[in-house]
Amino acid sequence: MVRKIIRINEDKCNGCGLCASACHEGAIDMVNGKAKLVRENFCDGFGDCLPGCPTGAISFEEREAPEYDESAVKKAQEEKKMEEMKHEHPAGGCPGSRMMQFTHSDEAPAPAVVGKSVSRLAQWPCQIKLVPTQAPFFDGAKLLIAADCTAYAYANMHEDFMRGKVTIIGCPKLDDVDYTEKLTAIIRDNEIQSVTIVRMEVPCCGGLQRAAQNALQTSGKFIPWQVVTISRDGRILD
Repeated sequence: MVRKIIRINEDKCNGCGLCASACHEGAIDMVNGKAKLVRENFCDGFGDCLPGCPTGAISFEEREAPEYDESAVKKAQEEKKMEEMKHEHPAGGCPGSRMMQFTHSDEAPAPAVVGKSVSRLAQWPCQIKLVPTQAPFFDGAKLLIAADCTAYAYANMHEDFMRGKVTIIGCPKLDDVDYTEKLTAIIRDNEIQSVTIVRMEVPCCGGLQRAAQNALQTSGKFIPWQVVTISRDGRILD
C-alpha cells in the first residue's frame, strides 16, 4: 500500500540517536552510527521523531510501504519492557523487593552529634511479607522480629535492637495475615542464632508475638529468644 512514512537522509544524520529514542514504536535503530528505519511496519507516520532531529535529516514521504502493524508494535514494546526489567532487576518482580545486603561496622559507636545517626538495617527487603524465606543474610543471623510501630515509638531502635541483627518487620492487624508459616520457614531453613521479638503494648501486637513463638516451636529448633514490649510513649516495659 502507498502511505505516508518517514525518510532518513543518512548524509545529514550525525548519529545522535535522538530520533530512535523519540520513536515510541521502535521503528528506528542505530546501525553503524546512523539512524535507519529498520521496521517499516512499525512506523505510524505521525513523525514523533521529526522534532528531535538537530540536523533535519528526517522528513515525510509517500511511497509503497507495509501497513502499520499496531499489534506487532505492542508486542515488541512488551518484550522490550520485560527484557529491561530482567537486566535491571535480575531477581524479577517489583524493584522495591529486590534482595540486598548492607555492610555496617557493628563495632562503630553511635555518633554523639544529634541528627547524625547511623542506620543499622542489615538487608532489604525488611517487610515480613516481602522478605524471602531463604537468603544469605539469614545465615548465622541474630533475627529481630519487630512490629512496624516500634521504630517510631522507641527513639533508639537502631542502636538498641537492630544493631548486629537482621531485622524483619510487620503488623498483623494491617497486613491481616498470620505470619506463623513464613516465620517458621525462615527459622527452620536458615541458621538463625537467636530471635528477639519487639512489639508494642497494644493488643493487636500479640498476633506478631504469637506467630513468632509458634514459629519457634514448630521449627523444631532450640534457639534463644526474648520478647521486649514498648509502650506507646516509647518506654521499654519488660
